[in-house]
Amino acid sequence: MRLPTRVVVPGVLAVALLMASSACTVKTSGEPAGDRSRASGRTGGGSAELADGSGTKVALVPGGAHPYFQPWKKAGAAAENAYGLGDVAFDETAEWDQQKQNNLLSTLAARGYNAFGVFGVSPTDINTTFADLKAQGFAVASLGSCPAGGRNEAEFCLSTDVELAAYKAARAAIDAMGGKGTLVHLTGNNVDANTQLRMKGVSKAVSESGGKVTLLQTITDIDKDLQTAQKAVSDLLAAKGSRIQGIVATAYNPAVAAADAVSSAGSTAKVVAIDDDAKILSSIRKSSVTATVVQNPVAQADVGAWALALLRTEQCTVRDPGQIVDSGSFVVTESNVDEYDNDRRAKTAQLKKQFADDILTCG
Repeated sequence: MRLPTRVVVPGVLAVALLMASSACTVKTSGEPAGDRSRASGRTGGGSAELADGSGTKVALVPGGAHPYFQPWKKAGAAAENAYGLGDVAFDETAEWDQQKQNNLLSTLAARGYNAFGVFGVSPTDINTTFADLKAQGFAVASLGSCPAGGRNEAEFCLSTDVELAAYKAARAAIDAMGGKGTLVHLTGNNVDANTQLRMKGVSKAVSESGGKVTLLQTITDIDKDLQTAQKAVSDLLAAKGSRIQGIVATAYNPAVAAADAVSSAGSTAKVVAIDDDAKILSSIRKSSVTATVVQNPVAQADVGAWALALLRTEQCTVRDPGQIVDSGSFVVTESNVDEYDNDRRAKTAQLKKQFADDILTCG
């Protein structure tokens, strides 16, 4: 893969912050923006209340077009208002190409953006991009996906623990199957590190059945678009539908396709999906889909933008740079389909407290 394009913007920032000996205080996004007060050092600790974010311009940059990232737009706009940021922009390339994403980051830097929340296209190469952005003095977070290999050059990674989320989904499917039978796993790009983690999570759940559940097939590379996923699921049901007791989909397009196909085909297979597409939630209410595991992209954008502003303004530093934080995943069934977002909002508030108490050092 080609090396990332260097972001050329003058003025390297020097980061020199006082280390606080105890937790920072934190203001949640639910508090009125007008109540924002200037941060000051306090006895025994610092403040994670953003003093003045007007000079921080945050760019939220997905790896490419995908429905998962749409909540970043609304959450980013809300964060701009709640925290008094100079701007929060959402921008993406039309194609999933690391070099094109690097070019976009260069363009955004030239337009004055100075804090970046990035879902890297290439998990194996994105660290070079992160290191380059940091060398130019920018605050950088990996959002929605962490670099491969256990090393993160961004200040932090706020992402779903995809292995855990896939495990939860597979467990829900196996429980709905009565703890026995054949399961099929539908997922995304086989070379994606996240896909490999999802496969690991599903395999763990299957192995815990003590041989009562068989993983009949894992179908990868079907999250490119809905049409690709629909064809794959249709072909699967036509060829093996009578042998399948459960389907777990750990990528967005396969999940939507499975929800539609199983219902229209009259299949009795128990389907557990991912994310909260309207079709999936409707199918849960109609009992044609057993459950879905929703993620927390809103927290990634909201908490990510807030933390980036604290870093950009040099109000805080990260105690353990490169730390990985789980943004949360939640099993949604017919019993909680109308209230699950309360749990997600509570997790978002808990994440801000976690950043203030354990991840950031503020002076």
